[in-house]
Amino acid sequence: MNKLFNQPLSIINIGLPRFAESVQAQGVPTLHLDWSPPLVPHYSHTRNGTSIDAANQEAIERLLAGRPMIVGLGLARDVIPNLTNHTILHAGPPIEWEHMCGPTRGAILGALVYEGLAPDPEAAATMVDELHFAPCHHHHAVGPMAGVISPSMPVWIIENATYGNRAYCTLNEGLGKVLRYGAYGEEVYQRLHWMADILYPILAEAVAFSGPIDLRSMIAQALHMGDECHNRNRAGTSLLLRALGPALARTCTNTEYLAQVLEFIDGNDHFFLNLAMPAAKATLEPAEGIEGSTIITIMARNGTDFGIQVSGAAGQWFTAPAAQVDGLYLPGYNEDDANPDIGDSTITETAGYGAFAMAGAPAIASFVGGTAQDAIATTLEMYTICFAEHQHLTIPALEFRGTPLGLDVRLIMETGILPKLNTGIAHKHPGIGMVGAGVLRAPYQSFADAFEAITTW
Repeated sequence: MNKLFNQPLSIINIGLPRFAESVQAQGVPTLHLDWSPPLVPHYSHTRNGTSIDAANQEAIERLLAGRPMIVGLGLARDVIPNLTNHTILHAGPPIEWEHMCGPTRGAILGALVYEGLAPDPEAAATMVDELHFAPCHHHHAVGPMAGVISPSMPVWIIENATYGNRAYCTLNEGLGKVLRYGAYGEEVYQRLHWMADILYPILAEAVAFSGPIDLRSMIAQALHMGDECHNRNRAGTSLLLRALGPALARTCTNTEYLAQVLEFIDGNDHFFLNLAMPAAKATLEPAEGIEGSTIITIMARNGTDFGIQVSGAAGQWFTAPAAQVDGLYLPGYNEDDANPDIGDSTITETAGYGAFAMAGAPAIASFVGGTAQDAIATTLEMYTICFAEHQHLTIPALEFRGTPLGLDVRLIMETGILPKLNTGIAHKHPGIGMVGAGVLRAPYQSFADAFEAITTW
């Protein structure tokens, strides 16, 4: 015993840092482990005996089996199920006009002018009582930022080749003063009409000529080239152009239009975002409705509310007020101009990329703020609240470790760690558009309410 106590001490302190500080003050080498007990008990079975882990494993297997493919393009009213001529889809959980934020209202007003239903936004505002508003997610679709889809907008058609389900998303307009950021005006309408009249038919013909394009493979490659496929899509956009280039050249006989299409895509690094999002949606939908599963299948924001859906409670929204973004702002703007968090693009994080893959996209720091080390730390932290790791999407900087996959409500509540998101920032008033980009944590209450529901299963 005397021999033991005469040995030099190396102490590991678990829990309160004050104990470590007391020992360190006496010159004893001490390693402090930042640990606290779980905030809530770990649930392994539902009340009827269903294994939650087994249900979650089934959800993960469905996610990993998904093969999202570009199979075509079409007009929203022709391809999106149950979309009427008086329906406008928006990002996030359900919301009515009187509670909508400025960017969502701006995008809807601009869409009505684009559709030819009103001569200007002021006239459009008098028509809103005649419309039906619905979340994109209720129609197998997703929309970035304000996320508005109106009947005559062209959309990508993404099919999960494994399960046969389809998802939809509009074509990406770019950054700045664009409809998806709630902007309207002549330049916005002209761009949308050019996209519908020139870009859409040329892309549709090229995709029909080329045949289905594998998006899971393309996303995997983009992650190896510095994208995280949410706020950095430069590699994904380049890969798309490579895949479509020969078909575009062979099917478009108007060389001026072809040049315009190539210039537009080349000048819009975010063009691939509107493919990464429906690829995630098509991958996640087969994991919905698994009894006992606590895997999150939807995270979305409408600029007023943040909402999630959980596999075992498919169709039920758990909402909380949307949070403010900690961001970098364009010249002339600051946090006083910013709308709260908005858009369906958090479907990327839900599917295992986006901010969860920031370790593979250090350049994202220059767009959303922070450092390359912050990007790595974000990914490492997100493993803590995910049930599994992706087998097909890997991160070179982490020795090709799979990205965090399968957000688990139980783990979020046990650890107190909230999902970290990166996003663009829209001006809070309609008609203006993008003012910055940044990062934030998802709001706690959505996960707390979902967990309370889980404990009753």
